[in-house]
Amino acid sequence: MPNSKPVAVLYRMKTPEHICPFGLRSRALLRRKGFDVDDRLLTSREEADAFKAEQDVKTTPQTFIDGQRVGGHEDLRRYLGLTVKDKNRKTYIPVIAIFASAALMALGMSWTMYGTLLTVRAAEWFIAISMCLLAVQKLRDLDSFTNTFLGYDLLARRHVRYAYIYPFAELLAGALMIAGALMWFAAPLALFIGAIGAVSVYRAVYVEKRDLKCACVGGSSNVPLGFVSLLENVMMVAMAGWMLLK
Repeated sequence: MPNSKPVAVLYRMKTPEHICPFGLRSRALLRRKGFDVDDRLLTSREEADAFKAEQDVKTTPQTFIDGQRVGGHEDLRRYLGLTVKDKNRKTYIPVIAIFASAALMALGMSWTMYGTLLTVRAAEWFIAISMCLLAVQKLRDLDSFTNTFLGYDLLARRHVRYAYIYPFAELLAGALMIAGALMWFAAPLALFIGAIGAVSVYRAVYVEKRDLKCACVGGSSNVPLGFVSLLENVMMVAMAGWMLLK
């Protein structure tokens, strides 16, 4: 019986040095949408360049349906009525992912140590682990972080070196709080950086009404400066206060 499925022709790069991820995504998407895929591989740079010159396009993959060129992966998503990610859109997803991961780690540690999930120590670990994970994001690209951080932090504006010290201080305070060690040092350190951060964020967002990106998960993120940024610093202050009371 004749094949009733629609057919899509896909040209994508697959060389010994490079397998195009968007080509694989396009192929998987077409198959999920019920297409038979005529998967045509461009197995060298020369072959890919010749194809692009012939079709007058700048990138691969390229999909053709009913003899008409649809375009690259994003064009294909639009053709199929799917959303395309806006690279400039502000999002809280990175922060949510970090807090969710920290919560799972803290609950796991509590279960291992005490045989139950909901303990005071789990809450302490959650904040401390969050601090460490947020610090790691900042340290992935320290220059990018400092460029964003200098846009709103009051102390960093006066003393630029503080912007470089901040993520190390956050990581150290968080690690010590996880261990429950040197609280006489860790708690005041967290209180200091958390309080300055909270005041800086509050002033930039709620007093000066500035529309800025948050440096909390690194300078390259699209997390907006606002409530979540303030929450990070308030959590540090609360944790420091609790540790000092203990």
